[in-house]
Amino acid sequence: MNNYNRPCSNPHDYSGYYRNCTDLRDYGPNPFVVNIAEVTKQNPNFRLALWTGNNMQLTLMSLHPGEDIGLEIHYDVDQFLRIEEGQGYVIMGNDPNNMYFQRRVFDDDVILVPAGTWHNLINIGCTQLKLYSIYAPPEHPWGTVHPTKEDAERDHR
Repeated sequence: MNNYNRPCSNPHDYSGYYRNCTDLRDYGPNPFVVNIAEVTKQNPNFRLALWTGNNMQLTLMSLHPGEDIGLEIHYDVDQFLRIEEGQGYVIMGNDPNNMYFQRRVFDDDVILVPAGTWHNLINIGCTQLKLYSIYAPPEHPWGTVHPTKEDAERDHR
C-alpha cells in the first residue's frame, strides 16, 4: 500500500509525513515537507532561510515587539507573507513617501507584495510576531540565517 493510500483513523496524525524540523536550516533545493505553522512558531531568528530553490525561497521570521522588517523594495521579486502568531501593521506604496496601503494584520493573515512595491511590516503587539515569507525568485543567499535585525542589516550593506 502506498503512503498516500494508507487508512487514516486520525486525519491529524502526520507522523512519517513531514519532517519534525528541530534543526532549523536551509533544506533546499531537496524535496521537503514540513508543518509550517510549527516551525514558524519555533523560529527564534529575525530571518532564516528554510528552503531555497532555483525559483522560490521560504524564509521564517520573528520580530520582537516594536521591531520592523525595515522599509524595502524588491524590484523583480513577488513576496508572500503569512502571519502565524502576533499582530502587525503593514504599509505599502509606490514610493517611500507615498505608502498609500496600510492595514493591521493578525494570526492567519496573508500579505501579498507585488514586485516593485515599497513595503514594511511592524510588530505592534506585545509578543513576538511570527511569520513566514515566500520569495519568487529567491531573495537571500542559500543558508541565510540572521539571528537579529542588526545581523540582517550588516549583511545587506
